[in-house]
Order: sequence, then C-alpha cells, then structure tokens
Amino acid sequence: MKFIDAHSHIWTPDTKAYPLGPGYRRFSMKPPSFTVAELQANMKQVGVNRVVLIQMSFYGFDNSYMLDSIRKHPKTFSGVAVIDQDKPRVDLEMRKMKGQGVRGFRIYPKNQGIQQWLDDPAMHAMWKTGADEDLAMCCLIDADALPAIDRMCRRYPKTTVVIDHFSRIGESGEIKPAEVKALTDLARHKNVYVKISAYYALGKKKPPYHDLAPMIRQMLDAYGRKRLMWASDAPFQVVGGHTYKDSIVLIKSGLDYLDDDDRNWLLRKTAERVFF
Repeated sequence: MKFIDAHSHIWTPDTKAYPLGPGYRRFSMKPPSFTVAELQANMKQVGVNRVVLIQMSFYGFDNSYMLDSIRKHPKTFSGVAVIDQDKPRVDLEMRKMKGQGVRGFRIYPKNQGIQQWLDDPAMHAMWKTGADEDLAMCCLIDADALPAIDRMCRRYPKTTVVIDHFSRIGESGEIKPAEVKALTDLARHKNVYVKISAYYALGKKKPPYHDLAPMIRQMLDAYGRKRLMWASDAPFQVVGGHTYKDSIVLIKSGLDYLDDDDRNWLLRKTAERVFF
C-alpha cells in the first residue's frame, strides 16, 4: 500500500525566485531548506507517494512555490493555500486556486479575539465557497477556538473542515481531558476531519510517541477511521531528534488497537477523499 502524507511544508533557499513575505528574513527559515527534493527523499524511504502541501508562513499570501510544485508534480501533490481571509471577494481567489490544484485553505485566528475570529463577512464567504466548491477549511487552532468552529459548522454543515494537529492539544506537555472532549464533541458534524499529526510537538514530544495513543484512540472512537488522516508536519518532524519514519511508524505498527482497515483509511483513503 502506498501512503499519503496529509500535511507537509516546503520552502526553498532561493529567495530571489521565491521572495519571503513581509516580516520574514532568511534567518527565519529553520531548517534553512526543505525543498520538494528533500521532501521526496523522506517520502520514498517509507512508501509515501502523495503529499498535501501546506503553504508555509514564510511566504505570506504568495503561494507560488507550492503552486509551482503542484504544477510540476500533479500526481504527487495537492495543496492547502493561505489567502487574506479578511479580503473582499475571497471566493474568486478560492475558485482560481482550485484550478491550480488547491483543495483547501488554511485559516487561523491571527490577532482577532478567539470568539470573534470567524465573524468577518469574508470568512463567511470562504465557508460558503468551501461548501459550493468542495474546498476544505483547514484550521490551525488551539482547543479554545473549537466553540467558534462548532458554530460555523452548524451554519455551514456542507463545508468540509479539517482540524490540524489535534487542535494542538498537548502542546504544553499536558493532554487535558476537557480539551480532548471539546475536539471529540465536534465529531457530531459529519464533515469535520482531524489530522493525526505533529507528534513531535505534543505530549512528551519524544518518539515512539506512545503517550499519544489514548488520545488517538479517543479520536478513533469519536470520528471513526474515515474521518482521521495521518500527517507528518515535515520538516518540523524531521529535526531535533525526530524522523519522518518515526511519525508514520506510530500508525503503521505502533498502535495495537488499529486493524488493517483502520490503517488503510488513516494512511491513505481519508486524505485521498478530502484532498485528491
């Protein structure tokens, strides 16, 4: 079986061809390089043949490097873009990018209040267009933003929503039951998915990451196998004593409660359905 990584970033040290966004400098890029070729080297070692590329913050709203990579490797990559979520007529930009291989858009609170960050008319336009065009809202949030997501899911039940990295539960080192419950409660919306990802940043933050097994089991019980997807969050998963292989091995062989059908959905079929 070939696998899909539902979340990896890429960037190039060639800042002349692909300039960094406002406020970023070359020293912001850590590691200094994670190009398509570097990603592919990690992929091939563990049987990953497709990846959902996530626009890197270094580039701001300029998605050029990601879009060019999708264009050059259309059978390998799809994308999640970042656009100005407060800009009028975001729907036009979303439809344009859909034609370029984008299947979702990363949204996040930025500097807005955690209860109000989804209230802007442009954000409502994004959610409506997401439903109309089958484009996912990919949420980079902490658990305190989940109530606002719940309200939007009730208003736009046909919009696909993907929660990145367990909504970062466990980033402090503690996996709080109330936060886990808030995320599992969101499963009542049938178009919400969760990325089982970013182990390097959660809980004990050490491979083989078995301390995350109970939380993954709770996600499986709430969402079922068809709404969970594995992702690496490379290159952050491949530095500081962590490896790309460590990430996928947890799902391939590290959780004894997963059967082959579970693994097939978590490692390929869910991401395929949402992003390819």
